[in-house]
Amino acid sequence: PAILFWSWVNQSQNALVNYFNRNASSPMSNETLAKSYGIAVTSALTVAFGLATFIQRRYDPVAAKKLMGFVAFPSAVVASSLNCYIVRSPEIDTGIALVDADGADVLPGETSVEAARRGVNSTTLSRAILQAPVYFLPPVLVRSVFSGLVAANPTLVVPLTTYLVLVSFGIGLPSTVAIFPQMSEIKAEEAEEKFRNLKAKDGKPHEVFYYNKGL
Repeated sequence: PAILFWSWVNQSQNALVNYFNRNASSPMSNETLAKSYGIAVTSALTVAFGLATFIQRRYDPVAAKKLMGFVAFPSAVVASSLNCYIVRSPEIDTGIALVDADGADVLPGETSVEAARRGVNSTTLSRAILQAPVYFLPPVLVRSVFSGLVAANPTLVVPLTTYLVLVSFGIGLPSTVAIFPQMSEIKAEEAEEKFRNLKAKDGKPHEVFYYNKGL
């Protein structure tokens, strides 16, 4: 029960982060938000907690411990990605606004589903990549750089690992977010038909539009 509770707390926090870092110009009703939250958290918990439970029941303690070392990372990636995609997916239904280089809406009242799809997909991918430094850096550093310190003071393992996880997250978050800039580009020819052949202030057709993909 304790593991399930804290897994729920973690996934609920992830859902809130994903919601508040969406493209706010895309409207989302309370009903849609509640539905997305329920599906996202349930799906993530099913993957992360369900797989761990299956392994612990299916294999003996020694084998289960070894297997958990291999499944923890992929299950976290899938759970985090599912959470992000489901919470942000309503944006794909409504679309998001396209703007020019000055930030002006190029077609007020109209939105692009293609831009929304790209924004949600890239954000979901960044959430998946974020798991890598958090899962791999702390144990590598503990066993290499801090091996002598840990050998001399075994009680430092937990606080040191916790600290390294926080540092890894602090480094990994801005790095993975930077892979896909918040203000992303989409070529006019790749946007919907209604956005093509729109002219800029200088009278020339827009070649590139920009959109806020969220974080």
